[in-house]
Amino acid sequence: MALTNDQISRYSRHLIMPEVGVEGQEKLINSRVLCIGAGGLGSPLALYLAAAGVGHLGILDFDVVDFSNLQRQILKVDSAKERLEELNSDIEITTYNDRLTSENSMEIMKGYDLVIDGTDNFATRYLVNDTCVLLGIPNVYGSIFRFEGQVSVFDAKRGPCYRCLYPEPPPPGLVPSCAEGGVLGILPGIIGTMQAAEAIKLIIGKGKPLIGKLLFLDVMEMKVNELKLNKDKNCPICGENPTITKLIDYEEFCGIGRGEESDHDGDMEISVEELKDIKDSNRNILLLDVREPHEHEICNIEGSKLIPLGELSARINELDTADEIIVHCHTGMRSLQATRLLRGMGFRKSRSLSGGIDAWANKYDQDMPRY
Repeated sequence: MALTNDQISRYSRHLIMPEVGVEGQEKLINSRVLCIGAGGLGSPLALYLAAAGVGHLGILDFDVVDFSNLQRQILKVDSAKERLEELNSDIEITTYNDRLTSENSMEIMKGYDLVIDGTDNFATRYLVNDTCVLLGIPNVYGSIFRFEGQVSVFDAKRGPCYRCLYPEPPPPGLVPSCAEGGVLGILPGIIGTMQAAEAIKLIIGKGKPLIGKLLFLDVMEMKVNELKLNKDKNCPICGENPTITKLIDYEEFCGIGRGEESDHDGDMEISVEELKDIKDSNRNILLLDVREPHEHEICNIEGSKLIPLGELSARINELDTADEIIVHCHTGMRSLQATRLLRGMGFRKSRSLSGGIDAWANKYDQDMPRY
């Protein structure tokens, strides 16, 4: 389609660059890009792709904005369409207010030229990767944690896929999420914008996309490093003899909800309601906080003993195997790790507080700060 006079005016800074020009801008206008996640990464990249003139932009996100998200999440799917159309009324926006699953991902992604992964969990990352490989479309990957970010382009037709880099997911709870470890608010803006740049290069067919390369950014040191990635000939989905030919159960693959580690331990967790009953009955328990000291300063449950998870093994002599120990962290992931460690060392009466101190504050202590 030929550019209109209004489009020529709007995209004039693109048109005067020979690397883009009229041909490149027309490719952008005719392109279809799906953004998985409208959070910290998806917000900035969607804004810049809309401003660049990507003709059809899909936005998928099922989450809601929590108060603690506001330092980095500047769009969400319910408001994204309105905001993006205000920015550029020429483009078409399709929103999917739904969770991406093995049942719907092929249908949703089919017809898009590329997918941009702005998710924050391993199950969805493997699902996005495998769907892209099966559909033969590039996957622009980004991830963030604390002060560090990563960007790559996984295109199985021209290089490695996500499984070539990470054949297996880490054990559940081993890698903390942003909710557990935090993230500098500006970092997703930087990484998301880099993802948008990679998407534009792929669409116009110019420059050197990060295919076969993983870029690392450390904003504390303001250093950028690059790792070369090789295609794994034994990759189960993009290798020479793939064993994955259809989508699988990704939560099971990532060990979510299996519970086999606690099968021989009985109940591994305790609810906040049960803890409240115990406290009200004045039963003698040890409430063990395995968060970091700076988190304990933000908020804490009165009477709790602080031993950060990373110090627990070295300070195990501070605990008594005869005690009933209720372990808690922020949202319940680190406390599960700590409980498994404790039970393995003979603390059979230890349990993890489901939902952590955040669930406790939400249910029983409205004055407690939440983060």
